[in-house]
Amino acid sequence: MSTDRRKRLAQVIEPLTALDEFSSEQAKAVCEQANPAYVTSTLKTLVREGILQRIVVDDQHRFRWCEPERFQPEKWIDQQIHGLQVRETPEQERPREKLLRNGAASLSNGDLLAILIRVGVQKESAIAGGNLLGNRFAMQLEKLPRTDREELREISPTINRVSYAQIMAGIELGRRVAAAQASHRQDETRITSTESAIQYCANEFARLATDAVQEEFHIVTLDTKHKPIRTHQITIGTLDASLVHPREVFRPAIRDAASAVLLVHNHPSGDPTPSREDIQVTERLTDAGKLLGIVVLDHIIVASQRCLSIREES
Repeated sequence: MSTDRRKRLAQVIEPLTALDEFSSEQAKAVCEQANPAYVTSTLKTLVREGILQRIVVDDQHRFRWCEPERFQPEKWIDQQIHGLQVRETPEQERPREKLLRNGAASLSNGDLLAILIRVGVQKESAIAGGNLLGNRFAMQLEKLPRTDREELREISPTINRVSYAQIMAGIELGRRVAAAQASHRQDETRITSTESAIQYCANEFARLATDAVQEEFHIVTLDTKHKPIRTHQITIGTLDASLVHPREVFRPAIRDAASAVLLVHNHPSGDPTPSREDIQVTERLTDAGKLLGIVVLDHIIVASQRCLSIREES
């Protein structure tokens, strides 16, 4: 039985992997040895698992491989036959065993998610659920922390209250470890150039680039050697000169006995191009800082596309 099914799947998968993009009709034509209905059902499975994506080109529905370089046809066929059950998966291919043998960095996103899911459901194992989520978020992993339980459950029934909590806890722990590592590096960090300011903000305020849905304005206080002291959130909401008052900005800087500050805010749109208001705020706070004897080194805009220095841009 499994031999016959393997042959049927191979008759569809092998011809399709030779194509970069194709329509349903083209798929049926190149898979001439397979039943057309079977080709259609296989395409649906590949789309559901996030391996193929449906696109529209010139008003025609077509299919395109999401990550062709990572797709392993033989492994996928094995998974379809064995149902991705742990007991059917060779021990050396099981996520936990791979982690213990080769380290966590060797695992795919699907493997890591499978470990966090831990337990499957009647019709789908933890490994299958992990692969479904891994494939769905392969090109947009930054969206996973913002996806609620019901949305994840639509992708895989393995997502219940427990597995969702484990995934979100794993993500948050990873963030905290990364923050702790950044904090240790920060001890030796000095903001001495535009490049170092941008690099520091890209690391320290990475959350603003990926998760924030509103603009947030922060400052980084710096000592006399321009080493970061602390970061302070000043406002949340659209940046406006009337809202970002110098008193609110420089109060924490005075409290930290800062010699200089770095202004930071995000653009949720992803485009870091500074607005007129961004430039006005920078100029106003720079002038206020001169009166207080606190230098405004730069104003960094953090966005998903890239980080940008208003000083450099100006």
